[in-house]
Amino acid sequence: MANRTNKRIKALKRNYSWIWMIVLAILELIIGALLAVLVTLFGSGTVKDKYRAEADIARITAQTYVYGRSTGTDMSAYIESLERDHFIIDASGNITDVSGGNTCVMESSGTSEWYDFLTLYLLTGDEKVYPDALSKSVFIADDEDIGLNIVGVFRDIGNFLENDIDPEVIHDGELNDPSQKMLSIPLWIGVDLGDGEHQFVCKSYITFEMYDILTLGAVIIGTGVLNTVIFVLLIVNLVSSNMRRGKTLKVFFTDAVTQGNNLLHFVYNGENMLKKRRSYSTGYAVISITFVNYHNFCVCHSVDEGEQMLCRIYDMIRSSADKRDLCAHAGSGEFALLVKYTDDDELLKRVKALISLLEKADTDHKFSFHTGIKPILPDGAPDSAGVPIRRRDIDFETEYTDACTAARSLGHGDDSGVAFFDGRLVEEQKWIDTVTERQENALANEEFLVYYQPKYDPATDTLRGAEALIRWQSPEFGLIPPGRFIPIFETNGFITEIDHYMLRHAARDQKMWYDKGLKCVPVSVNVSRAHFIESDLAEQIRDIIDREGTPHELIEIELTESAFFDDKKAMINTITKLKEYGFAVSMDDFGSGYSSLNSLKDMPLDVLKLDAEFFRGEADAERAQKVISEAIRLAKILNMRTVAEGVEIREQVDFLAAQGCDMIQGYYYSKPLPKAEFEQKM
Repeated sequence: MANRTNKRIKALKRNYSWIWMIVLAILELIIGALLAVLVTLFGSGTVKDKYRAEADIARITAQTYVYGRSTGTDMSAYIESLERDHFIIDASGNITDVSGGNTCVMESSGTSEWYDFLTLYLLTGDEKVYPDALSKSVFIADDEDIGLNIVGVFRDIGNFLENDIDPEVIHDGELNDPSQKMLSIPLWIGVDLGDGEHQFVCKSYITFEMYDILTLGAVIIGTGVLNTVIFVLLIVNLVSSNMRRGKTLKVFFTDAVTQGNNLLHFVYNGENMLKKRRSYSTGYAVISITFVNYHNFCVCHSVDEGEQMLCRIYDMIRSSADKRDLCAHAGSGEFALLVKYTDDDELLKRVKALISLLEKADTDHKFSFHTGIKPILPDGAPDSAGVPIRRRDIDFETEYTDACTAARSLGHGDDSGVAFFDGRLVEEQKWIDTVTERQENALANEEFLVYYQPKYDPATDTLRGAEALIRWQSPEFGLIPPGRFIPIFETNGFITEIDHYMLRHAARDQKMWYDKGLKCVPVSVNVSRAHFIESDLAEQIRDIIDREGTPHELIEIELTESAFFDDKKAMINTITKLKEYGFAVSMDDFGSGYSSLNSLKDMPLDVLKLDAEFFRGEADAERAQKVISEAIRLAKILNMRTVAEGVEIREQVDFLAAQGCDMIQGYYYSKPLPKAEFEQKM
């Protein structure tokens, strides 16, 4: 799970701005290229049309000149009316018949930078194009195609304007409106007169009108605006994307209660911290702090006040930590810390100082905290098994879980405590997992065995009863004592299935012995406190016994003393029903709690079992005997039978017999026996 979470966070933090920058650059290039193409197409088309019109005029003028010369007709008046300067040039380059000014540049090079361009790229028909000495600007066009260097055109237009040369103005047709003419640039067009010797060279004009300039400007401006809009949108998208990613990460890593770091932030950044090479030589400790009284505090006050207290505790932890330490609210009443670690004593001193501070978080309450510590040694240091530690392979979530396991090993006590994690806790957790995985199959395969521990009358040494006890005969682990699995079943809730199993098998054995004609004695069966949330518990027990056909008087129901502190009304109701159905009811472990006398006052019990702790230890034995004597006397007053558990020596038997104890259960008389051996006792 940690790897998947880390991948999601890394994906969330990954910055794709460089991709957008590439996209932006590509779009800019595309738009720039589009602008160049549009301007080129527009400019070349406009210049081509204007050039063709001028070329047609030059041809007509040349044809008129040829016509007049061949027919002897004087066409000079007509040619002059065209207002075009012209001249005739022969094959030797001699100029004849000049009309108007001659500013044509005929040299092949050195006069105009456009000349090489003209000779290289101009694809024309019969005509030739020459630059004008005044404008130094050339537009290239022909009947079939046109090549246009837009940059050069605008550069030369700029040169033209900088030279303060007034553009020529054409005064024919619709071009005589000065408001419509922005720029008129001269050039010379030469047309062959057909004799192979002479060429008619006519001055022409490429005239740009207001419409042409506005249209070209609109294309350029429109494309530029589009480019700018796209650029701005991409920049805005990049900025907003980065802001959203930052906000998402903040929400991802922020605890909803304290508004500080949450467990996800702690695990992700803790793992990154430990895996940095510069931290390899530094030891760290993962610390889990559990606020023991949190749920009680919420019950007594409110959830809101409880969360306010969590915020206060978190602030205290964060204030006490170094700026390079990691801390987080891990959920409910749990907090997490990652601190530098050098040795156990120094760390323990620091942790105890912190816990002492937290215990005084509220002036009206004294809180307690269970703290688990998991040291993480520097890279290369040997672990508990002697294997060198490899920081790059560390799973920080597992390290934190180990710290939590160490905290849970302190149990459910109300006092503060600190525990270091060690391998035994791992083995215990593995055993819990093993039991949990195998419990269902074990029940189905009837791997659980019923053992019976006899109860004897100390006055006559006769068998008066027995207690049904469970053992687990595992094919894999052999015979497992109840202390190795019953606490696990009580924690995971499987104990209710075990209770039904024990009731069923004890009743089945009793029915078998009853049918054999043996002298049966009542067998007591424990029922867990977990059952008392069930309103029909008495009916369930009755139905289980009845299905086996066992007389009710042969089954005694044992309830642990701790069960009497749950729902008192439900307990009394269940006991009353069980007695109505003919079952005897006993209180187990009397004396292990603190409210037993109050329970005896209200509960209609039949049997009182004295806890084995009464008979262990030798400190102030006389005082213990007085307590036992009074307990037996009290039970007789309440018409209850008494059973003493854990009796192991003759002196205890004699004492109990003298006090009138009804039965003794313990190793003095017998250990718990398999079914066959107990049958022999009967």
